[in-house]
Amino acid sequence: MYSRQSQPRSDAAHRQMFRASALILTAVFVALSNTARADRIPPITLETSEGPIVMHPLKHGSVRITFLKKHYYIDPAQLPAGVDYPKADVILITHEHGDHLDPAEIKKLSTPKTIVIANTNSQKKLGYGEVMKNGDKKQVLDITVEAVPAYNIVRAQYHPKGRDNGYILTMAGKRIYFAADTEATPEMKALKNIDVAFLPINLPYTMSPAEAVEAARAFKPKVLVPYHQGSSNPQEIADALKDTMIDVEVRKLP
Repeated sequence: MYSRQSQPRSDAAHRQMFRASALILTAVFVALSNTARADRIPPITLETSEGPIVMHPLKHGSVRITFLKKHYYIDPAQLPAGVDYPKADVILITHEHGDHLDPAEIKKLSTPKTIVIANTNSQKKLGYGEVMKNGDKKQVLDITVEAVPAYNIVRAQYHPKGRDNGYILTMAGKRIYFAADTEATPEMKALKNIDVAFLPINLPYTMSPAEAVEAARAFKPKVLVPYHQGSSNPQEIADALKDTMIDVEVRKLP
């Protein structure tokens, strides 16, 4: 039977339920917004006879590749919070700077089966992982990994020669180059048969857009993705290479 005395308690309960519902909806909205924010960067897809290679630029120097239902991360660091990234089958670390080596992020992405590959200093800081040095090459699951030099020439105080790795990943015959933090070194300019190249354009730590253009003209990747951008404008590279056959994929990275 309806009672006026019970009305205040009923109204309070309704208000409490409304507030709880509002909080749940807010949390869902925030989660969806974070996911949308992370996914707003269009991937680069490379078709192969074994299936697509899908490259997801995530942030700064962080990239995820999906191939044959496996996930390969390069330098996953300080990724957007609240995003449910797929667990990693392989994580590759180029060097120990905090925007490339993030132990907490590696832990979140890892399972007991995750393979972690790193340069010597990163392996020491992590306390685990397989070391690859410049010139090393090995088969890792469905891909081949080559560790190549990454260093500064003019600004050598940031990345000395012989310490850090770039990586070339070969998947279904396609060669994907992650230059990491480096200038346009002779080793980079001498590369052959690169299908996709991720080149850094962040001064003073890596290259200027003009230096990246110089390197690209030398080794002629089929596709170029400017990353590790800092305040540089990746569109400058696309404009400068309009007279070539290089497909410059411009992504604005946080």
